[in-house]
Amino acid sequence: MSALRLNISLIAISAILFLAVFVANETLFNSAQFEAVRGMNWIYLPAGMRLLCTLAFGGAGAIGVLIASWITCVFYFFPDDPLRSFAGGIASAAAPYLVYKLAQHFFALKPSLINLSPKRLLLLAVAYSLANPLLHHLWLLLRGDAVHAGGFAVMVIGDLLGTLVILYSIKLLLSLLPEAKTGKPG
Repeated sequence: MSALRLNISLIAISAILFLAVFVANETLFNSAQFEAVRGMNWIYLPAGMRLLCTLAFGGAGAIGVLIASWITCVFYFFPDDPLRSFAGGIASAAAPYLVYKLAQHFFALKPSLINLSPKRLLLLAVAYSLANPLLHHLWLLLRGDAVHAGGFAVMVIGDLLGTLVILYSIKLLLSLLPEAKTGKPG
């Protein structure tokens, strides 16, 4: 498979995974929204998928998250505010990509994620859970919109809980897979 086709596939997979988890989150946790504000949930599973896709697929994952975030912003969260939809999508994709790039720099994160220990993964989840609401709230401040400290805290909690649910669910699923045979005697 050519590099271009591989990247397009990874972008599409990331977008589809994000949108599927978004639909699941809206179905399961719609009542867990903060003061009925769309997108501020006490548990936000798409946050975990954003980080997972970006860690696993790098830039292609971030582009897939960007596309899916624009879709959700334009058609669900802010259909009457194209500028907010555009900026919200960028913030949603930039936060996990920023954390990914910081992990490459500080942890020498390898593409295989082989050196991503559970402790480092938890640290990245916390960093992302702070970066995402920070970027969104900075945009709101720059735009002149009212910013609610409680909303920031809810986004941090919701992103962290959603990220942990996704990461541990994937870990559980991976643990259920049969181990690859190495050809070495047992």
